[in-house]
Amino acid sequence: MASMLLCFILCFSSLSVSSSEVVVLPLTHSLPKFNSTQLLFKSLSIHSSIRFQQHQQKKQNQDQNHNQSQQISIPLSEVSGYYLSITTGSNPSKSISLFMDTGSHIVWYPCSPYKCFRCKTPPKLLKPPKNASVSCSSPACPAAHLSRFPIPSDICAVAGCPIKRIVNSDCDSYSCPPFYLAYGDGSIIARLYKDSATVPTSSVPSLIPNFTFGCAHKAINEEVGVAGFGPGLLSLPSQLATVYPQVSKGFSYCLGDSTSNSSETPSSSALFLGLKDDSGNSSTEFAYTPILDNPSRPYYYMVGLEGISVGKKYIAAPELVKRVDKNGDGGTIVDSGSTMTILPKSLHDSLVAELDRFNNERAKVVEDNSAFERCYYFDGDIMNMNLPAVVLHFVGNGSSVTIPRGNYLVEIYPEKNDPIQRHSACLTFKNGGDKIGGTGAIFGYYMQLGIEVVYDLANKRIGFGKQPCKALSDKVK
Repeated sequence: MASMLLCFILCFSSLSVSSSEVVVLPLTHSLPKFNSTQLLFKSLSIHSSIRFQQHQQKKQNQDQNHNQSQQISIPLSEVSGYYLSITTGSNPSKSISLFMDTGSHIVWYPCSPYKCFRCKTPPKLLKPPKNASVSCSSPACPAAHLSRFPIPSDICAVAGCPIKRIVNSDCDSYSCPPFYLAYGDGSIIARLYKDSATVPTSSVPSLIPNFTFGCAHKAINEEVGVAGFGPGLLSLPSQLATVYPQVSKGFSYCLGDSTSNSSETPSSSALFLGLKDDSGNSSTEFAYTPILDNPSRPYYYMVGLEGISVGKKYIAAPELVKRVDKNGDGGTIVDSGSTMTILPKSLHDSLVAELDRFNNERAKVVEDNSAFERCYYFDGDIMNMNLPAVVLHFVGNGSSVTIPRGNYLVEIYPEKNDPIQRHSACLTFKNGGDKIGGTGAIFGYYMQLGIEVVYDLANKRIGFGKQPCKALSDKVK
């Protein structure tokens, strides 16, 4: 087969929901292997903080700060998240997992040859297609380079195109130079390739021509590929929309809760490409908030956070997380690639102080041995703890989301050498510091569990609605 066929392999049979305009794909949840829950969530917490630092970097400072983020990076193989599996026509016997990430904008995976510094486990590798590199004059090339080369002639000069050809716009035969991506938890150098791709559904055409993706050949701490769902020319939804127009309207996902106190399982998760018609489902109310425009960071889904209620106490959010200013600073990123929810120091400290008022015994030993800022001991069921409801109030009329206790708390089991052999519950809110500038906050996926998150791109808004993810996932069986 001359071309590579990229196909998403479904754990269940794909079919349409409500109408043929929605394609449903299951998501697989993966947790890194650690000997204890304290070590597991310490790794996830540190990863979230590093990712937040990466998001905070101003666009003009990204290049000079990359080396700093590499020194403290954590590989995606040690990160909890949700994955899609792919196979290729040139590698039919191999499947490879892609990390679903709304905080990045490109699809890439490890390709042979692959040199990875500090990788612990050899990744599965795919062969890049022959004679299928993307031209430096293609719009995809500056998109992969995060628009560092807004004028095609600039990047074609880097690609080695002679000046006479640049003047005559005749550089199609010169390949797009390798691009660099830093996630805060690792980094890659990759090349762009273009080929056909297929999504195996019976209700819509399966062939996707001119699918553009990155083949990574060098990396630091990166053992798995990424399916970028952020805004941008090269994201997975943007490319699927060229064949499935309904995808341009938006997508949603419902992430199953895999905690011990929930009936949801890691496989009870689904991704919906296109917008479902929920007009007949009156039991689900969605709270919508506008997507904030940010030309300085166009690859993120940003919203505004007005405040947080802890029981009857309302805590106003600082301006930094409510809106994006003229310099491109501020806003709250809705991020499926970050486990924890990160807030500015002032907002975080006020929230924690209010929760402390409910007189739960501090688990300081757990706090000292983990990356959590606040943990409490409890006996019995975590859902019966003496703690109030927590509500996030987003910008917009009626855009409030109640966060279940099992989402803003995570259960931690005692270590054998802990002086107090009791279970503890730790907050999944983290202190993002009081740095001025950059991203204001991150709404991580742990607080999104059991909530369908709708990216309504047609109306430039994001919605949140409590859903039984297992019931939604069962529709694809």
